[in-house]
Order: sequence, then C-alpha cells, then structure tokens
Amino acid sequence: MSGIEGTLSDMDASTNWAAFSAAEPDLAKTVEARFAAFRHHTLATLRRDGAPRTTGLEVRFLRGELWLGMMPNSLKALDLRRDPRFALQANPGEGTGAGGGDVRISGRAIEVEDPEEKAGYVEEVEPPQPFHLFRTELTEVVRTYVEDDTYLVAEVWRPGEPVRTLKRT
Repeated sequence: MSGIEGTLSDMDASTNWAAFSAAEPDLAKTVEARFAAFRHHTLATLRRDGAPRTTGLEVRFLRGELWLGMMPNSLKALDLRRDPRFALQANPGEGTGAGGGDVRISGRAIEVEDPEEKAGYVEEVEPPQPFHLFRTELTEVVRTYVEDDTYLVAEVWRPGEPVRTLKRT
C-alpha cells in the first residue's frame, strides 16, 4: 500500500487496487477478468495542449496495484509525467458482443522511481529495459453491460462510496 492515501484531500479522493478490491471484491474480479481476456488495452492521456491521446497498452494487476509499463520517453509516458490523469478501457474483444461488459478505470498514474519497487516489478514481469513504470490511484471504475437484452446497466464505483447501479432501457 502506498503512503499517499493519507495526503490526499477529501475532494481529491483516490485509492489503489487493493483497497478497491477489498471494498468491492465482485466488481474487482469482473474487471480483472475483462483485462485478462486480452493482452492490449486502450489508455487515454492528455497532451500538452489538453487534447486527448489514446494509445495501446498492456496492464498488470500485481501486489495490490494496477501497474502501467511503457517504453522510455513514449508520448503516453511523457503525457503522464506532465499530467497524471488517465482513463483506461479494457479491450472489448472481437465483434460487438463485449462479453463481460465494457470496463473502464480512471485515475492518476504515479511514476515509480524507487529502485527496489521497480526491481520487484521487473522480477515478476520481465519487461524490456529500460522502461517507465507507473502505479495507479483509482478515482472511478465503471462496468457497463446489457441485461436480458433489455437494460443497459452501469455499475459505477468511486473511492469512499459503494457501487451504484444504474439501469435504463
């Protein structure tokens, strides 16, 4: 668990993957399964001028954190160094079925500079070297799916709140 949780103001609430998983284990398992179904996903960052940038990315759920690894000096890494806000969408898969629903995670990406922490990641993942590594602080997790071919259902979680379920026809 990171030490940053205690320094965030109430208006800037976020949490790591372990805390989210403990608070909402069923939704967390569903989200992890959607990300595990495919290797590459879509990351949205903010360019210097504030315009959105989307790029492909692999993610890892390890040791209670959601990790984002990137090639050195990639545009997405430079974007996150400048403005840590991100949105991450699980690969919807082939066709239009999006089995398991559409899953999105929003938050802030904090670059890992501690050599020990980075070495632990390298030991488990064996990424190409050198690379940028970011751990995430979640501000929202959303799963959207169709129920009974009738309802569009959105499950929305934010730190400090229970999952809200919204249904519409």
